[in-house]
Amino acid sequence: MRAMILAAGRGERMRPLTDHVPKPLLTVKGRPLLAYHLAALGQAGIEEVVINYAWLGEKIEQTIGDGSQYGLRVRYSPEIPGGLETGGGIYQALPLLGDAPFIVVNGDIWCDYSFLTLPVEPKGLAHLVMVDNPNHHQCGDFVLQDGRLSLNGGRTLTYSGIAVFRPAFFAGCSDGRFPLAPMLRQQIADGEVSGEYYSGEWCDVGTPERLAGLN
Repeated sequence: MRAMILAAGRGERMRPLTDHVPKPLLTVKGRPLLAYHLAALGQAGIEEVVINYAWLGEKIEQTIGDGSQYGLRVRYSPEIPGGLETGGGIYQALPLLGDAPFIVVNGDIWCDYSFLTLPVEPKGLAHLVMVDNPNHHQCGDFVLQDGRLSLNGGRTLTYSGIAVFRPAFFAGCSDGRFPLAPMLRQQIADGEVSGEYYSGEWCDVGTPERLAGLN
């Protein structure tokens, strides 16, 4: 099973910290966010990881290299200036991810989730890890009931930024910049997305204040 870490965002809300450092390289307790993800993926038996980048991507390559320090093979998917958004970034990287389901992780989260629990073959086109709604997103995203996600009908949870996708999830897409969220909502409405609840440590490192809190 392969994995992709999304690392192409500009990190506008993290400025000025991200003026000279890409957000996934910001440090928590002395280690870059990317290092936590790569170590956890390696511990779960993942051998190949794709990292996309746009803003200051050369610094990501210089820091992570070929991934051998984590026991991984890391390849890169450079994007146009400004990036391709989440959907477009994953779609561009599909040739590097192969024909089997693959893991996707947002590069700007911090958590102690074990990727060993993710399904190798999701029931449907995608499987999302859901967490309790943080203070900055109390409305949540989706409802989790009996292992399936829906758009309404119960208590909402927040998408953690950790998922498994089948390549077929992106069937019909075209090259270019486009978001993932509308596609998720459509596939959830069609009953094609499963989910699980995670109650452990998790943080969307989206502001300097949240980063400082982690540290």
